[in-house]
Amino acid sequence: MKLGIIGLPQSGKTTIFNALTRASQPTDMSAGKMEIHTGVVDVPDIRVDKLVEFFSARKTVRAKVTYVDIAGLGSGNKGELSGSLLNQLSQMDGFIQVVRCFDDENIPHVLSSIDPARDIASMDAELLLNDQIKIEAKLARLHEDGHKGGRDKGEVEREIRLFEKLNESLQQEKPLRTLVLDDEEERMIQGFGFLTRKPMLIVLNLAEGQPLPPLTASAAAYKLIPLQGKIEMEIAQLPEEEAQLFLQEYGIEEPGLNRMIRESYELLGLLSFFTAGEKEVHAWTVRKGATAPEAAGTIHSDMQQGFIRAEIMAYDDLMAAGSVAELRNRGKLRVEGKNYVIQDGDIVEIRFNI
Repeated sequence: MKLGIIGLPQSGKTTIFNALTRASQPTDMSAGKMEIHTGVVDVPDIRVDKLVEFFSARKTVRAKVTYVDIAGLGSGNKGELSGSLLNQLSQMDGFIQVVRCFDDENIPHVLSSIDPARDIASMDAELLLNDQIKIEAKLARLHEDGHKGGRDKGEVEREIRLFEKLNESLQQEKPLRTLVLDDEEERMIQGFGFLTRKPMLIVLNLAEGQPLPPLTASAAAYKLIPLQGKIEMEIAQLPEEEAQLFLQEYGIEEPGLNRMIRESYELLGLLSFFTAGEKEVHAWTVRKGATAPEAAGTIHSDMQQGFIRAEIMAYDDLMAAGSVAELRNRGKLRVEGKNYVIQDGDIVEIRFNI
């Protein structure tokens, strides 16, 4: 799972990246200069800690999120993105847009004033424009194919109808993620990497103690995470014991970034299931709706190929029972087949044969 951190210059993208990844990248990148930084982060999940304690596990493996700090996007002037930048953005599974809310006379805003709603709309417009350029070019090629022949006429017409639907959505300033597409349509747009099709989370980068600013309809379609970016980065740079003391002093239960990481996970429609025992507790990631064989394939391809059944314990049921034996006595240890849909928090043991 890979999320690109984007935003206008001087919005605090690298500050947020450093806070998330405990990195120390310089935060004074030149506006418009393309730079890429990557970091991998554990997904905070108290259930993992509880399972480690429950099974006295010797090893812990948490779910991961990869964050990519992508500088060079957004200048306030709508225009086609460079090929290298567009390639980077197209590879992301989703975006976190950092929106500047803090005021600092030493850090001028690229658009000369602090206006979060305007900045959200500006970034939306830039991503939308680049999708539109790509779609209009595709439509031109499809119409040319229709005139020349050589391709199945019905197939070309189906593609034209789909890309005209996409284009109409963008002309109405609606991102492609708002469209509901069937499986065949999804297959037809695979590989295009449309930017407005990707899910997006918005981080409101606040100064210390700053209240949330008023936002207009431009932000209504997004999940908003308010963060005091500079403070979060400073906490992230502290040794763990000092960080805990800092949080206690300010009465903070957990860093706001923990919520952001969990929200990132949710953004992409993912859930965690677990394999657990004395040897290891391992959090695995699958998309919501994944079946038991698909979950088995996440662990190892041989397990999916030779899948027989899955033994399932729900996390909450196990914690309530207090032991696997009591869970079994309560009839809560279930045996599921190939059609079972994995639920968040399932503890799974795969039976397979190859």
